[in-house]
Amino acid sequence: MKIAVFTDIHSNLEALAACLAHARSQGAEQYAILGDLVGYGADPCACLEVIAELARNGAWVVRGNHDEAALGGLCENMAFAARDAIYWTREQLTPQQRDFLRALPLVARNGNAFYVHASAETPERWRYVTGVVEAARCMEASGLPLTFGGHVHHQSLYYTTGSGKAQAFTPVPGAAIPLTPRRRWLAIAGSVGQPRDGNPAAAYALHDQQRNTITFFRVPYDYSSAARKIRAAGLPERLAQRLETGH
Repeated sequence: MKIAVFTDIHSNLEALAACLAHARSQGAEQYAILGDLVGYGADPCACLEVIAELARNGAWVVRGNHDEAALGGLCENMAFAARDAIYWTREQLTPQQRDFLRALPLVARNGNAFYVHASAETPERWRYVTGVVEAARCMEASGLPLTFGGHVHHQSLYYTTGSGKAQAFTPVPGAAIPLTPRRRWLAIAGSVGQPRDGNPAAAYALHDQQRNTITFFRVPYDYSSAARKIRAAGLPERLAQRLETGH
């Protein structure tokens, strides 16, 4: 089975639709969606409708920190723009959509794959995996050969060497990477809805279980329309600019 891994959609309907279309063109048969479904963008309800339908059809969906924040609380640890977007998002969600977010687990497992938004090490603390130390802890905590995560909004890949140490690898979009047995792997799929690596194209990963490969993709989409919606909703200008610049 080919499983498309989406994360950090952040209420960006244009990016979500583009990634879904691209994944289907690549033969994706199922989806793993790793949290931060909402926040930042102007289409939380429409995105949740799409994701809920995928979940009804068997997709694995886990909760992110923005999804949790959308359910309540003061969000004192968030930047002002993120907090403003969360408060706005709360006013848009239906009771059914809040129930959907509330029911999402922090982690999910699919055979030899572990799905989490941040790190498998204490998932509820939303730790960022930004280097080999955090990656090693995440891979060890998941207990499975293959771990998928998000949260950091850029694509990266980590693996263990023969001695068990973690190493980082920079994936090339579109190039299939063989997941060599006897290693552990951690794939950070990148952000569908708010990339932050200087490239505004949406990001996701495709796991081919039969061939035991993972391929990272970047997908151009109409970010100008998504940015216009953010401005029209009265959300912080910074959030629109981020889509336009990829920073």
